[in-house]
Amino acid sequence: MNSQTKTTSMTPHLPDLQRLDDILALQKYAYQRHPVPSAKERIERLARLKRVIVKYQDQFAEAINRDYGNRAIAETKIGELLTCLEHIKYYSKNLTDWMKPSKRQVGIIHQPAKAWVQYQPLGVIGIIAPWNYPLLLSLGPLICALAAGNHAMIKISSASAHFGKVLENAMSEAFPQELVAVINGGGIISDAFCHLPFDKIIFTGSTEVGKTVMAAASQNLVPVILELGGKSPVLVHPSSDMVDVAQRIAVGKLWNAGQTCVAPDYMFLPKGKTAEFMEHFEQFVTEMYPHIRDNQDYTSIINDKQYRRLQGYLEDARERGANIIEINPQSENVAATRKMAPTVLTNVSPDMQIMQNEIFGPVLPILEYEQIDDVIEFINSRPRPLALYYFDFDQARADYVAQRTHSGHFGLNTVLTHVAQDDLPFGGVGASGMGKYHGPEGFFSLSHERSVMSNPKLYSLKFILPPFDKPIHRLISKTLLR
Repeated sequence: MNSQTKTTSMTPHLPDLQRLDDILALQKYAYQRHPVPSAKERIERLARLKRVIVKYQDQFAEAINRDYGNRAIAETKIGELLTCLEHIKYYSKNLTDWMKPSKRQVGIIHQPAKAWVQYQPLGVIGIIAPWNYPLLLSLGPLICALAAGNHAMIKISSASAHFGKVLENAMSEAFPQELVAVINGGGIISDAFCHLPFDKIIFTGSTEVGKTVMAAASQNLVPVILELGGKSPVLVHPSSDMVDVAQRIAVGKLWNAGQTCVAPDYMFLPKGKTAEFMEHFEQFVTEMYPHIRDNQDYTSIINDKQYRRLQGYLEDARERGANIIEINPQSENVAATRKMAPTVLTNVSPDMQIMQNEIFGPVLPILEYEQIDDVIEFINSRPRPLALYYFDFDQARADYVAQRTHSGHFGLNTVLTHVAQDDLPFGGVGASGMGKYHGPEGFFSLSHERSVMSNPKLYSLKFILPPFDKPIHRLISKTLLR
């Protein structure tokens, strides 16, 4: 009895694990049968994807709302659905040009040979999507994969269970499983997915999990694109209009309740400007969210684990002397809804947990500075961020900051919105990630740049074969080897 129970409990996932192997084998076989789909075929696949996105848009938005506990339908449609549709339009317009061979130069001694680069599909792409933008961060990489002519398996976060079911239905309607497959489930399924011998993996998530994905992929020498996170700082020049800054930061920080990898994480204000910023920041927050608890426009924290993590950061900061300012216009008790009122921290020190870890919530630490070079030194002493935001309308000063720092993106007088710009590459640097997608980079990152060289009947190298005492060798020495 006990032995039978133990055996059963150890093997419930075996069919699911076998399914992963079977789907990958199916997709690899299908790819080998038709390894280079034409531009017309790729555009048609993107058109199919667009049709199901539009058809299922309400189901997508409602499923994500259920996974969060509350997330505005409009926020999902604007931030995820619309962005995906714009990506499809962009790739459909440009991929024909990107697919054309790229002519390359041939050295003089190899003339009259010709050389060029062909852009081949890689094969089967593994896409690992996070819970914070489950639609955009699953279908965004898929759009790049399909444009580059690949097949794809998409792993959905277990925290996005309702969304995952809808996406699985939508993709099965648009594509055969041999072209696009959706995988749901967590734990052992997630681990097994990372170990599959894909032709490339795109992972979006935390730096720590990114390390485990990269380690798993390395066992099969699978290359990876890692879209990670980190602490994206904001630096405000003294000349900036605090009304303007406060509005832009309020929007960027509170979109999806701060659960965005490129959200402004912490902020440097000129010495003595915090009170002025707070006055306008609180005003804009109150206008957008006049109440919190039952406000359908204000997003909940995704689950209890993330909520407890954020509360732990606040408690640690409080114990270390931070001032915690909660913006809760109606003074509501919001804990039962798993919502967190927008919160600002002052008197912040670098040793606090909230300054050591990515926040990923509606909490904004503020530090003050006297010299910009001190801020630059502070930023450069920490892991390179996914984004760095600088507020200043003087281009020379902006260039000074940009040239002395590293980040995946440099935002000038704007936050967050670069993710939705189709023609810009998206990705991190160092601890915030590796590799890029979106823009042309998305197509080329998921293509194999295959070099091709063609020699005519005339074999020019025969003139320089041994023995090496011919006039041509003396000419090479005098003209080329100098």
